[in-house]
Amino acid sequence: MKFFILSFFLVVICKTNAQEYTESEIQVNSFINGTLLHAKSSKDTLAIIIGGSGPTDRNGNQRTAQNNSLKKLAEELSKKGISTYRYDKRIFTLIQENALIEEKISFDDFVTDAVSVIDYFKKAGFINIVLIGHSQGALIATLAAEQRDISHLIGLAGAGQSIDKLIVDQLEVQAPGLVENAKQAFTDLREKNKSEKFSVGLISIFRPSVQPFMKSWMKYDPAKELSKINAPILLVNGTKDLQVTAKEGELLKNSNSNAKAVDIDGMNHVLKIIEGDELENSKSYNEPYRPVAEELINLIVDFVRS
Repeated sequence: MKFFILSFFLVVICKTNAQEYTESEIQVNSFINGTLLHAKSSKDTLAIIIGGSGPTDRNGNQRTAQNNSLKKLAEELSKKGISTYRYDKRIFTLIQENALIEEKISFDDFVTDAVSVIDYFKKAGFINIVLIGHSQGALIATLAAEQRDISHLIGLAGAGQSIDKLIVDQLEVQAPGLVENAKQAFTDLREKNKSEKFSVGLISIFRPSVQPFMKSWMKYDPAKELSKINAPILLVNGTKDLQVTAKEGELLKNSNSNAKAVDIDGMNHVLKIIEGDELENSKSYNEPYRPVAEELINLIVDFVRS
């Protein structure tokens, strides 16, 4: 793939009834493309937003889930005077370029990308770096914070245990008949470097091409990694999150005395407020018009400025 020199382009000045900010497209390297919203009143602080699992773009979207959660999060923070940068996940970029080879993707690649973004913007003059990781991105942000000095770490709907244990917990609720098979498949992957005897119902997790990635991911215990962070930590979960339970937030909170944990009533996994049932919750994953939870925005702004 061609390497592009660091660049700013397509600069747009956005005026709102709150703060004024400029919007710039920035390519950090051949893997990292994103959008900087530079708040006029924010001189040296930048919040870097790291998306969740899968081929997630800078806006928090995937092919089957168009909700603009991270786009709306970034815009609302910038309106409040906090500059933001959000970027497409490496896997999204590779798919767009028809260059994805699943067997060669490692979880550590995502951490490398986050560190590259931090380095880029520190060189650009942002002294105070805030990392905001959503879902899988919460672990990525934590691991990046172990490698670079940051001012604040924010985890949104982050898991508190390794991905293999989290998946088993989810299966116990959604497909209990697959639990024992999944446990054995994870054991085989951990001990033998591959799993061969898995149910067809688990193919999205254990297909051969994705097994190297799963192994590289499951070696990390999010709570253990968070215990190493000295920066102020904010952990936010929603009471209507269908994917990450309150148990996960508790595991993270208990791992580090610097952590402040908040549960937002009615917020789901894609950061939207749900007043109805699970059907409304599921539909919201493809309803980009819904705003992100206002309480979340206010929490982050107060935390960063404290």
